[in-house]
Amino acid sequence: MADLDDLRARWNRTLTAARGGPGPDPDPYADRLLAQWTEPHRAYHTADHLAAVLRHVDTLAGHAGSPELVRLAAWFHDAVYRPDRSENEERSAAQAERALPEAGLGRADTAEVARLVRLTVTHDPHEGDTDGEVLCDADLAVLAGDEEAYAAYAAAVREEYAFVPDEAFRTGRAAVLRQLLSLPRLFRTPHGTREWEARARENLTTELALLTG
Repeated sequence: MADLDDLRARWNRTLTAARGGPGPDPDPYADRLLAQWTEPHRAYHTADHLAAVLRHVDTLAGHAGSPELVRLAAWFHDAVYRPDRSENEERSAAQAERALPEAGLGRADTAEVARLVRLTVTHDPHEGDTDGEVLCDADLAVLAGDEEAYAAYAAAVREEYAFVPDEAFRTGRAAVLRQLLSLPRLFRTPHGTREWEARARENLTTELALLTG
């Protein structure tokens, strides 16, 4: 279970560093985001996922040009999440565009955070977009978990889509897995390519076989 006090402290440090010093009180923005990340309908896109993505960003931070902006994007990337909606990333980016200027972040940095959030629709950053590569790799790192961790991830995804009948879920999930497996690379950072790619493909292939076998 994610430590919400630790997450709040991380938010405060990140926002202060990103805006270059003091500004409006960070706490109300942390409270709003944490309230969203702990909504009861979430099973996978939870504060635990946020904490995991932030840890992975820490691992990959040396590859990023603006790691603090990547961390802010991680906070917002699933801030709005409804499993029955397709515009979650866009609404999350729009929330960042509203909240971050109020919180003291400059216009250009706010635009960059929103751009990064929108990248998580496709997880397909352009070559050389190091900030995008770090955020997308951190978000997809769950695919490279060990057998137990990956099974828990897959079960949590199914729980979020409990309103979808089994056959329809299997069909839709299989399509997602095939799309991921068709990508030339799941991960773009050197660490992701070296440490996560092979295991993630093994996990995806196994889940696809279980769904379609």
